[in-house]
Amino acid sequence: MTTPQPPADPAEMTTFIETQYHAAHRAQLPELAELSAKVERVHAGAPGVPAGLAEVLGHMIGALEVHMKKEELILFPAIRKGGMPGIENPIAVMRADHDDHEEEVSRIRALTDDLTLPEGACRSWTELYRGLEHFLNELDAHIRLENDVLFPQFEPASA
Repeated sequence: MTTPQPPADPAEMTTFIETQYHAAHRAQLPELAELSAKVERVHAGAPGVPAGLAEVLGHMIGALEVHMKKEELILFPAIRKGGMPGIENPIAVMRADHDDHEEEVSRIRALTDDLTLPEGACRSWTELYRGLEHFLNELDAHIRLENDVLFPQFEPASA
């Protein structure tokens, strides 16, 4: 399944981000955290088990929800109005959040040996890593779209 092309208009892009990425993250992460907890419980002590992954995903659910709410309630409405004085400040906060999300992605990759399944992995474990791969790809595309395309349109040019 390929993600549709985002619109070029910044206001339309914010709606695209909310419907394409925010909604997907809200649906995916709780399922992945639950599946991870199951895999960790059933395979406790087994070689390659991603011990601690459910906890990381649980934290990420909260952190992403706060981040997405800040975008939906503060930044995106301002962008839809064509910007506002000082908009670079909430954008800087969003960029810092993105850096934090990327650190969590690194932790996920470390805990899962970069999503490498052990030999003979069960269906749940396989489903977990397949779902994680999709989520991580979508999160990366989401962050790139905001950092590289949307935000620069509202930040002052560097001197």
